[in-house]
Amino acid sequence: MSDRQFTPALGFRALTPLYDSAVGLLTRENTWRNLLIDLIDPRPDDYILDVGCGTGSLMVGLGQREPNAALVGLDPDPNVLAIARKKLENLGLRASWRQGFLDDDAVESLGHVTKIVSSLVLHQTPLSEKGAILTNCRKVVGDNGSLFVADYGEQRSKMMRTLFRLTVQNLDGINDTQPNADGCLPELIKSAGFCYAEEHCVIQTVTGSLSLYKASTG
Repeated sequence: MSDRQFTPALGFRALTPLYDSAVGLLTRENTWRNLLIDLIDPRPDDYILDVGCGTGSLMVGLGQREPNAALVGLDPDPNVLAIARKKLENLGLRASWRQGFLDDDAVESLGHVTKIVSSLVLHQTPLSEKGAILTNCRKVVGDNGSLFVADYGEQRSKMMRTLFRLTVQNLDGINDTQPNADGCLPELIKSAGFCYAEEHCVIQTVTGSLSLYKASTG
């Protein structure tokens, strides 16, 4: 396990037990997660990697939609991984788990995946790390894979910018989150080597607007 630092769920380790309730209440989670699962469209022969899987809510949805898809959850936080593992086991869903980051070692050991997804992760990381994560996503999916991102994107209205500043930026800080609010993700995704980065939809919430992106390598 690396000594690298990471931002815990909701910004503070003490708030981790509240994460699922907070995300559900403040981000219209059912709406954007269901849209994201529709966009991913898991198939029986898929090998899907969830980068920064957190407490496993997305993996639950993917596993329920397609029980035969191979799911891998990656996260540096052992506390949220324990929650995720228990959540899927209680529902009888299969998955494998890795504690750590999507670094060079992970890329080499994971092998080729068909689809890779990241939700509510990139806004918590420095700009250089956002690019590094996306570059490694490109390496993992090879030449015929897809990337799916659900995260805070460009905050296009005064109301969304204000709500984002009062909530997300108060918890996660301004330095890491402001590039997202300025609309950095599409260009970062393309710079990482993906053919395109389509903003599929925008969901307004009381914490700012969330964007769903899809990108392809082929």
